[in-house]
Amino acid sequence: MLVIAVMVLVILSWIVGRPLVRFAKEPERFRAWVDAKGVWAQLAYMGMVIVQVIVALIPGEPFEIAAGYAFGAVEGSILCLIASTIGSMLVFWLVRRFGIRLVELFFSREKLQNLRFLRASPRRDYLYLLIFMIPGTPKDLLCYFAGLTDIRFPVWLIICSLGRIPAIVSSTIGGSALSSKNYWHAVAVFAVTLALSALGLMVYNAICKRHSKDREAAKDETEA
Repeated sequence: MLVIAVMVLVILSWIVGRPLVRFAKEPERFRAWVDAKGVWAQLAYMGMVIVQVIVALIPGEPFEIAAGYAFGAVEGSILCLIASTIGSMLVFWLVRRFGIRLVELFFSREKLQNLRFLRASPRRDYLYLLIFMIPGTPKDLLCYFAGLTDIRFPVWLIICSLGRIPAIVSSTIGGSALSSKNYWHAVAVFAVTLALSALGLMVYNAICKRHSKDREAAKDETEA
């Protein structure tokens, strides 16, 4: 499945990625190419994003920036959000079908152990949404871990769609600024996004460490 996913990504990258690189310095020509391809350009891009979500080793930020560059901030955000949600749904179903064996293709048990608190917490759904909305958190890991929990699919659908909006919108706005050659605006957007992502990652690590300490303390009390 991993090999097939990578092959699909390579094919779609050849269709859309080549023109993107070729016209990087000529936004007008690239926009004309996208307009000429019409719905096929949109579908090819969405296919790339879906594969990226499934193959968790591939970073998603370049695809979000490319959406803003190719389709503009509004359309790019919509396409990226729909594709990311579809990819997250597929990951959820695949993990429910194949279990931990599939998850361990991409993530170590140590990383999964850090998220064990999301299984038992009485505020699990709200906590999941909060973590998902913070820029910089490992959303691909969260997608795969969700399939290992008893979270209901409609709840997961809301979390994985709403939770991705902040990161996607900021990246597509930056990509759109690059396309219009508004480089200072793009730099400002990316700088703010990078700072928020770094802060978000710190918050995520702090949450995981706190719950890990609580788990160890509870374990020691039980043994005592």
